[in-house]
Amino acid sequence: MEFPQIDKAYGLINEKLQTWLEGGIKHLPNIVVALFIAIAFGLIAKVAGNILRKGLRRAFESRQIADLLTSIAKAFIVCAGIFISLDFIGLQGTVTSLLAGAGIVGLAIGFAFQDITENFIAGVAMGIRKPFEIGDVIQANDVFGNVEEINLRNTCVLTFYGQRVIIPNKILFRNILTNYTVLRHRRIEIPVGISYADDPQKARQVIVDAMNEKDYVINKDETNVYAESFGDSSVNLLLWFWIRYPGEPNYMEVRHDAIVTIQRALNEADILIPFPIRTLDFDARGGEKLNAMLSSSNFSDKSRERESGESQVKKDSADQPGPGDAAPES
Repeated sequence: MEFPQIDKAYGLINEKLQTWLEGGIKHLPNIVVALFIAIAFGLIAKVAGNILRKGLRRAFESRQIADLLTSIAKAFIVCAGIFISLDFIGLQGTVTSLLAGAGIVGLAIGFAFQDITENFIAGVAMGIRKPFEIGDVIQANDVFGNVEEINLRNTCVLTFYGQRVIIPNKILFRNILTNYTVLRHRRIEIPVGISYADDPQKARQVIVDAMNEKDYVINKDETNVYAESFGDSSVNLLLWFWIRYPGEPNYMEVRHDAIVTIQRALNEADILIPFPIRTLDFDARGGEKLNAMLSSSNFSDKSRERESGESQVKKDSADQPGPGDAAPES
């Protein structure tokens, strides 16, 4: 029994295999060269990656950013070798399809993980710009503390309240960031009030001289006191002075010692730091002072009349008979 369809299919398969075999033998030198090219690019990527990693770890504080950039560079070198090998064999269409597929996949990943991608790109950008380093004191979005760790997606900050806060890198990259460590110094402002009976110029000199005797005060020629405003019970002054920051003694210790120093210096100079006082002054337009009212004849006459009335009431009460008293004789 004959099977013409099977024989025909077998012939087609055999013919196709022979064609592929002939083509493979024909392109065998190109395939070998392509393999050598791919292997060579792989070795180049490895050597270049090691050299690049060492240089980036010196340039960047974060090892993760250095390793990431190194991996990206190695991937580009390997992909370039693969594309050149495929093109050498004659598979230009395959190269075009791979590039198009990579673009579509990258676009889909970008939309699906937009937030992660944004934090990732912000982390790489901050690693290059280096607005802060591990150990710096920063303030951003009401978070104030020391930088503990810098990752590709977020930054860990240990606040001065002892809490660890994780901030997404995009927030640090977009918003205002204050780095207190870069300049290594900081100005402290302390308000203080003196009574209206004291001289602000004298208080200014007393405070400046007392503060400039402290070792933690730097730039002593810039230490100064300014009159800020008129308060309800005091003339409000503002002290400015500079300290090393971060450093020892710490900020809170310096502020505490400065307040104690100001109080002692003003007390020794007989300058009053007043507490809230309420003074009643009736000397407004159309009125008179309280002491004048108390000493006026009108006020004294009214007081005497009131006292006379009260005495008369008491006398009349004493003259009236009580329930047990005898009736007067006729």
